[in-house]
Amino acid sequence: MLPTMIDATPFRQQIRQSHHLLRQVLEAEAMSPFFDAEPYLSRLRNLPLLASSAEEHDKQGIEKLYFDAEANDGEVIAEGLWCKASWLSFHDEDASLRFRFSFGMEGFEDVAADPLRQQRAGRLCDALFPESAAVTTAEPVLALLANILGGEPAFVERIVYFNAPNGGAQMHHDVERGHAGVIYAQLSGSTFWLALAKPILMDELTAFIEDKSNSHAIERVLPDTAARSELNAILSSREALAEYMEEPDHELVEAIMDRCPAFIGHLCGRGYGYILQAGDAILMPQRDLDNCVWHAVSCLGDEPGEGLSFALRRKVEDEDHA
Repeated sequence: MLPTMIDATPFRQQIRQSHHLLRQVLEAEAMSPFFDAEPYLSRLRNLPLLASSAEEHDKQGIEKLYFDAEANDGEVIAEGLWCKASWLSFHDEDASLRFRFSFGMEGFEDVAADPLRQQRAGRLCDALFPESAAVTTAEPVLALLANILGGEPAFVERIVYFNAPNGGAQMHHDVERGHAGVIYAQLSGSTFWLALAKPILMDELTAFIEDKSNSHAIERVLPDTAARSELNAILSSREALAEYMEEPDHELVEAIMDRCPAFIGHLCGRGYGYILQAGDAILMPQRDLDNCVWHAVSCLGDEPGEGLSFALRRKVEDEDHA
Protein backbone atom coordinates (compact mmCIF):
# COMPACT_ATOMS: atom_id res chain seq x y z
CA MET A 1 0.00 0.00 0.00
CA LEU A 2 1.18 3.52 -0.87
CA PRO A 3 -0.58 6.04 1.42
CA THR A 4 -1.09 9.58 0.03
CA MET A 5 0.99 8.75 -3.06
CA ILE A 6 -1.59 10.29 -5.42
CA ASP A 7 -2.56 13.97 -5.55
CA ALA A 8 -6.06 14.10 -7.00
CA THR A 9 -6.66 17.73 -6.02
CA PRO A 10 -5.77 19.23 -9.44
CA PHE A 11 -8.32 16.89 -11.05
CA ARG A 12 -11.35 17.67 -8.89
CA GLN A 13 -13.36 19.07 -11.82
CA GLN A 14 -12.62 16.04 -14.02
CA ILE A 15 -13.52 13.65 -11.18
CA ARG A 16 -16.84 15.48 -10.66
CA GLN A 17 -17.52 15.18 -14.40
CA SER A 18 -16.79 11.44 -14.29
CA HIS A 19 -19.20 10.98 -11.38
CA HIS A 20 -21.80 12.84 -13.45
CA LEU A 21 -21.09 10.45 -16.32
CA LEU A 22 -21.58 7.52 -13.93
CA ARG A 23 -25.05 8.77 -13.00
CA GLN A 24 -25.93 9.26 -16.69
CA VAL A 25 -24.80 5.75 -17.66
CA LEU A 26 -26.63 4.20 -14.72
CA GLU A 27 -29.85 5.93 -15.72
CA ALA A 28 -29.59 5.25 -19.46
CA GLU A 29 -27.74 1.90 -19.27
CA ALA A 30 -25.74 3.17 -22.25
CA MET A 31 -22.72 5.44 -22.74
CA SER A 32 -22.52 6.28 -26.46
CA PRO A 33 -24.91 9.30 -26.25
CA PHE A 34 -22.65 10.95 -23.68
CA PHE A 35 -19.27 10.31 -25.34
CA ASP A 36 -20.73 11.72 -28.58
CA ALA A 37 -21.28 15.10 -26.87
CA GLU A 38 -19.22 17.64 -24.95
CA PRO A 39 -16.99 17.67 -23.02
CA TYR A 40 -15.90 14.38 -24.59
CA LEU A 41 -16.36 15.23 -28.27
CA SER A 42 -13.55 17.80 -28.35
CA ARG A 43 -11.24 15.48 -26.39
CA LEU A 44 -11.73 12.78 -29.05
CA ARG A 45 -10.53 14.92 -31.97
CA ASN A 46 -7.93 12.34 -33.06
CA LEU A 47 -9.88 9.38 -31.70
CA PRO A 48 -13.10 9.25 -33.74
CA LEU A 49 -15.97 7.16 -32.37
CA LEU A 50 -16.80 4.66 -35.13
CA ALA A 51 -19.41 2.28 -33.76
CA SER A 52 -21.06 0.86 -30.68
CA SER A 53 -22.39 -2.53 -29.71
CA ALA A 54 -24.78 -3.69 -27.02
CA GLU A 55 -22.95 -6.49 -25.22
CA GLU A 56 -25.91 -8.86 -25.14
CA HIS A 57 -23.61 -11.91 -25.03
CA ASP A 58 -22.08 -10.63 -21.80
CA LYS A 59 -24.45 -10.64 -18.81
CA GLN A 60 -22.37 -7.92 -17.15
CA GLY A 61 -21.73 -5.91 -20.31
CA ILE A 62 -23.59 -2.65 -21.00
CA GLU A 63 -22.05 -1.24 -24.17
CA LYS A 64 -18.77 -1.24 -26.07
CA LEU A 65 -17.58 1.73 -28.15
CA TYR A 66 -15.02 1.38 -30.95
CA PHE A 67 -12.45 4.01 -31.95
CA ASP A 68 -9.51 4.50 -34.29
CA ALA A 69 -6.46 6.60 -33.43
CA GLU A 70 -5.56 9.11 -36.13
CA ALA A 71 -2.62 11.41 -36.79
CA ASN A 72 -3.27 15.13 -37.32
CA ASP A 73 -3.44 14.54 -41.08
CA GLY A 74 -6.19 11.94 -40.63
CA GLU A 75 -3.98 8.89 -41.20
CA VAL A 76 -5.09 5.93 -39.08
CA ILE A 77 -2.36 4.98 -36.61
CA ALA A 78 -4.14 2.29 -34.59
CA GLU A 79 -7.40 0.48 -35.30
CA GLY A 80 -9.92 -1.36 -33.18
CA LEU A 81 -9.51 0.50 -29.88
CA TRP A 82 -12.46 0.18 -27.53
CA CYS A 83 -14.00 1.26 -24.27
CA LYS A 84 -16.44 -1.15 -22.63
CA ALA A 85 -18.82 -0.31 -19.81
CA SER A 86 -19.83 -3.23 -17.59
CA TRP A 87 -21.57 -3.96 -14.34
CA LEU A 88 -19.15 -5.17 -11.72
CA SER A 89 -21.46 -7.90 -10.40
CA PHE A 90 -24.74 -9.69 -11.07
CA HIS A 91 -26.48 -8.28 -7.98
CA ASP A 92 -29.34 -5.87 -8.63
CA GLU A 93 -28.47 -3.78 -5.58
CA ASP A 94 -24.89 -3.23 -6.75
CA ALA A 95 -24.53 -0.17 -9.01
CA SER A 96 -20.76 -0.59 -9.40
CA LEU A 97 -19.47 0.04 -12.93
CA ARG A 98 -16.18 -0.26 -14.74
CA PHE A 99 -14.95 1.30 -17.96
CA ARG A 100 -12.31 -0.93 -19.53
CA PHE A 101 -9.95 0.15 -22.32
CA SER A 102 -8.23 -2.20 -24.75
CA PHE A 103 -8.27 -3.22 -28.42
CA GLY A 104 -8.96 -6.12 -30.76
CA MET A 105 -10.89 -9.25 -29.93
CA GLU A 106 -11.74 -9.31 -26.26
CA GLY A 107 -10.57 -12.49 -24.55
CA PHE A 108 -8.74 -13.81 -27.63
CA GLU A 109 -6.09 -11.29 -28.65
CA ASP A 110 -2.59 -11.34 -27.15
CA VAL A 111 -2.60 -7.69 -26.16
CA ALA A 112 1.00 -7.78 -24.94
CA ALA A 113 2.14 -8.50 -28.51
CA ASP A 114 1.01 -5.06 -29.74
CA PRO A 115 2.52 -2.31 -27.55
CA LEU A 116 1.51 0.43 -30.01
CA ARG A 117 -2.21 -0.33 -29.78
CA GLN A 118 -1.89 -0.83 -26.03
CA GLN A 119 -0.42 2.65 -25.79
CA ARG A 120 -3.14 4.18 -27.98
CA ALA A 121 -5.84 2.48 -25.92
CA GLY A 122 -4.23 4.17 -22.92
CA ARG A 123 -4.49 7.53 -24.66
CA LEU A 124 -8.17 6.84 -25.27
CA CYS A 125 -8.53 6.40 -21.52
CA ASP A 126 -6.66 9.70 -20.99
CA ALA A 127 -9.09 11.47 -23.33
CA LEU A 128 -12.26 10.19 -21.68
CA PHE A 129 -10.94 10.24 -18.10
CA PRO A 130 -8.19 12.91 -17.97
CA GLU A 131 -7.88 12.39 -14.22
CA SER A 132 -5.79 9.36 -15.26
CA ALA A 133 -2.87 11.80 -15.17
CA ALA A 134 -3.09 11.72 -11.37
CA VAL A 135 -1.31 8.36 -11.72
CA THR A 136 0.50 8.50 -15.05
CA THR A 137 2.24 11.86 -14.39
CA ALA A 138 2.77 11.54 -10.62
CA GLU A 139 6.51 11.89 -10.07
CA PRO A 140 6.66 9.80 -6.86
CA VAL A 141 4.77 7.00 -8.63
CA LEU A 142 6.91 7.18 -11.77
CA ALA A 143 10.15 7.13 -9.77
CA LEU A 144 9.05 4.14 -7.67
CA LEU A 145 7.83 2.15 -10.69
CA ALA A 146 10.95 2.92 -12.73
CA ASN A 147 13.04 1.49 -9.90
CA ILE A 148 10.86 -1.63 -9.66
CA LEU A 149 10.55 -2.23 -13.41
CA GLY A 150 14.09 -1.24 -14.36
CA GLY A 151 12.90 1.41 -16.79
CA GLU A 152 10.13 3.85 -17.60
CA PRO A 153 6.69 2.37 -16.81
CA ALA A 154 3.91 1.90 -19.33
CA PHE A 155 0.32 2.05 -18.03
CA VAL A 156 -1.65 -0.43 -20.13
CA GLU A 157 -4.96 -2.35 -20.13
CA ARG A 158 -6.62 0.35 -18.09
CA ILE A 159 -9.85 0.17 -16.09
CA VAL A 160 -11.68 3.08 -14.47
CA TYR A 161 -13.77 1.73 -11.58
CA PHE A 162 -16.74 3.16 -9.75
CA ASN A 163 -17.25 0.97 -6.69
CA ALA A 164 -20.73 1.63 -5.30
CA PRO A 165 -22.25 0.88 -1.87
CA ASN A 166 -23.02 -2.82 -1.42
CA GLY A 167 -20.60 -3.56 -4.25
CA GLY A 168 -17.08 -4.59 -5.06
CA ALA A 169 -15.09 -7.46 -6.52
CA GLN A 170 -14.60 -11.02 -5.27
CA MET A 171 -11.18 -12.52 -4.58
CA HIS A 172 -9.24 -12.83 -7.87
CA HIS A 173 -5.92 -12.06 -9.56
CA ASP A 174 -4.99 -10.08 -12.69
CA VAL A 175 -2.26 -12.18 -14.27
CA GLU A 176 -1.79 -11.45 -17.97
CA ARG A 177 1.19 -12.24 -20.16
CA GLY A 178 3.68 -9.41 -20.46
CA HIS A 179 2.41 -7.47 -17.44
CA ALA A 180 4.40 -7.02 -14.25
CA GLY A 181 1.45 -6.11 -12.09
CA VAL A 182 -1.27 -3.55 -11.41
CA ILE A 183 -1.46 -0.19 -9.70
CA TYR A 184 -4.82 0.82 -8.24
CA ALA A 185 -5.33 4.43 -7.13
CA GLN A 186 -8.29 5.76 -5.16
CA LEU A 187 -9.38 9.16 -6.53
CA SER A 188 -12.62 9.61 -4.58
CA GLY A 189 -14.50 7.71 -1.92
CA SER A 190 -12.87 4.81 -0.12
CA THR A 191 -12.52 1.05 -0.48
CA PHE A 192 -11.63 -1.90 1.69
CA TRP A 193 -9.14 -4.42 0.31
CA LEU A 194 -7.96 -7.90 1.10
CA ALA A 195 -4.68 -8.49 -0.73
CA LEU A 196 -2.07 -11.22 -0.34
CA ALA A 197 0.20 -13.40 -2.47
CA LYS A 198 -1.28 -16.67 -3.69
CA PRO A 199 1.13 -18.92 -1.71
CA ILE A 200 0.22 -17.06 1.48
CA LEU A 201 -3.50 -17.22 0.66
CA MET A 202 -3.17 -20.98 0.23
CA ASP A 203 -1.46 -21.23 3.62
CA GLU A 204 -4.18 -19.17 5.29
CA LEU A 205 -6.98 -21.19 3.66
CA THR A 206 -5.43 -24.44 4.83
CA ALA A 207 -4.79 -23.20 8.38
CA PHE A 208 -8.30 -21.78 8.71
CA ILE A 209 -10.09 -24.88 7.39
CA GLU A 210 -7.99 -27.28 9.46
CA ASP A 211 -8.72 -25.32 12.66
CA LYS A 212 -11.64 -27.20 14.29
CA SER A 213 -12.85 -24.00 15.95
CA ASN A 214 -13.88 -22.74 12.50
CA SER A 215 -15.99 -25.79 11.62
CA HIS A 216 -19.35 -24.08 12.27
CA ALA A 217 -18.39 -21.05 10.18
CA ILE A 218 -17.37 -23.35 7.32
CA GLU A 219 -20.59 -25.38 7.57
CA ARG A 220 -22.65 -22.20 7.18
CA VAL A 221 -21.15 -21.50 3.74
CA LEU A 222 -20.65 -25.17 2.75
CA PRO A 223 -23.57 -27.02 4.35
CA ASP A 224 -23.16 -30.08 2.14
CA THR A 225 -21.00 -32.77 3.78
CA ALA A 226 -19.78 -34.08 0.43
CA ALA A 227 -18.63 -30.59 -0.58
CA ARG A 228 -16.62 -30.21 2.62
CA SER A 229 -15.04 -33.62 2.11
CA GLU A 230 -14.08 -32.69 -1.45
CA LEU A 231 -12.54 -29.44 -0.20
CA ASN A 232 -10.48 -31.31 2.41
CA ALA A 233 -9.26 -33.69 -0.30
CA ILE A 234 -8.12 -30.74 -2.43
CA LEU A 235 -6.33 -29.20 0.55
CA SER A 236 -4.37 -32.41 1.10
CA SER A 237 -2.25 -31.56 -1.95
CA ARG A 238 -0.73 -28.11 -2.36
CA GLU A 239 -0.41 -28.66 -6.11
CA ALA A 240 -4.08 -29.68 -6.34
CA LEU A 241 -5.16 -26.57 -4.41
CA ALA A 242 -3.06 -24.28 -6.62
CA GLU A 243 -4.57 -25.78 -9.76
CA TYR A 244 -8.12 -25.77 -8.40
CA MET A 245 -7.92 -22.06 -7.58
CA GLU A 246 -7.24 -21.35 -11.28
CA GLU A 247 -10.34 -23.21 -12.48
CA PRO A 248 -13.19 -20.96 -13.67
CA ASP A 249 -15.50 -22.66 -11.16
CA HIS A 250 -13.62 -22.88 -7.85
CA GLU A 251 -16.76 -22.69 -5.73
CA LEU A 252 -15.40 -24.69 -2.80
CA VAL A 253 -12.65 -22.18 -1.97
CA GLU A 254 -14.71 -19.24 -3.26
CA ALA A 255 -17.31 -19.99 -0.57
CA ILE A 256 -14.62 -19.58 2.08
CA MET A 257 -12.76 -16.63 0.54
CA ASP A 258 -15.78 -14.51 -0.40
CA ARG A 259 -18.72 -15.58 1.77
CA CYS A 260 -17.28 -16.67 5.10
CA PRO A 261 -17.09 -13.69 7.49
CA ALA A 262 -14.90 -15.64 9.90
CA PHE A 263 -12.26 -16.18 7.20
CA ILE A 264 -12.35 -12.51 6.20
CA GLY A 265 -11.87 -11.66 9.86
CA HIS A 266 -9.01 -14.16 9.98
CA LEU A 267 -7.25 -12.43 7.07
CA CYS A 268 -7.75 -9.02 8.65
CA GLY A 269 -6.29 -10.28 11.89
CA ARG A 270 -3.26 -11.54 9.99
CA GLY A 271 -2.66 -8.07 8.51
CA TYR A 272 -3.93 -8.51 4.95
CA GLY A 273 -6.70 -5.90 5.11
CA TYR A 274 -6.26 -2.35 3.78
CA ILE A 275 -8.43 0.76 3.68
CA LEU A 276 -7.77 3.09 0.75
CA GLN A 277 -8.88 6.70 0.98
CA ALA A 278 -8.69 9.26 -1.82
CA GLY A 279 -5.01 9.74 -2.64
CA ASP A 280 -3.93 6.23 -1.61
CA ALA A 281 -2.68 3.56 -4.01
CA ILE A 282 -1.82 -0.13 -3.86
CA LEU A 283 0.65 -2.12 -5.97
CA MET A 284 -0.09 -5.75 -6.83
CA PRO A 285 2.69 -7.81 -8.49
CA GLN A 286 1.32 -10.35 -10.98
CA ARG A 287 4.39 -12.27 -12.15
CA ASP A 288 2.71 -15.58 -12.93
CA LEU A 289 -0.11 -17.85 -11.74
CA ASP A 290 1.99 -19.23 -8.89
CA ASN A 291 3.34 -15.87 -7.74
CA CYS A 292 0.62 -13.25 -7.92
CA VAL A 293 -1.50 -11.14 -5.61
CA TRP A 294 -5.07 -12.24 -5.06
CA HIS A 295 -7.34 -9.43 -3.92
CA ALA A 296 -10.94 -8.52 -3.11
CA VAL A 297 -12.43 -5.02 -3.02
CA SER A 298 -15.47 -3.56 -1.26
CA CYS A 299 -16.89 -0.04 -1.30
CA LEU A 300 -16.89 1.83 2.00
CA GLY A 301 -19.30 4.66 2.72
CA ASP A 302 -22.61 5.73 1.25
CA GLU A 303 -21.40 7.12 -2.10
CA PRO A 304 -19.61 5.55 -5.08
CA GLY A 305 -15.89 6.18 -5.35
CA GLU A 306 -13.69 6.42 -8.42
CA GLY A 307 -10.57 4.31 -8.75
CA LEU A 308 -7.98 3.76 -11.48
CA SER A 309 -6.65 0.24 -12.10
CA PHE A 310 -3.81 0.21 -14.64
CA ALA A 311 -1.69 -2.79 -15.63
CA LEU A 312 2.05 -2.13 -15.62
CA ARG A 313 5.04 -3.11 -17.68
CA ARG A 314 8.26 -1.49 -18.79
CA LYS A 315 7.88 0.81 -21.78
CA VAL A 316 9.39 -0.44 -25.04
CA GLU A 317 11.26 1.70 -27.58
CA ASP A 318 8.45 1.69 -30.15
CA GLU A 319 6.19 3.54 -27.74
CA ASP A 320 8.60 6.44 -27.42
CA HIS A 321 7.94 7.32 -31.06
CA ALA A 322 4.21 6.55 -31.15
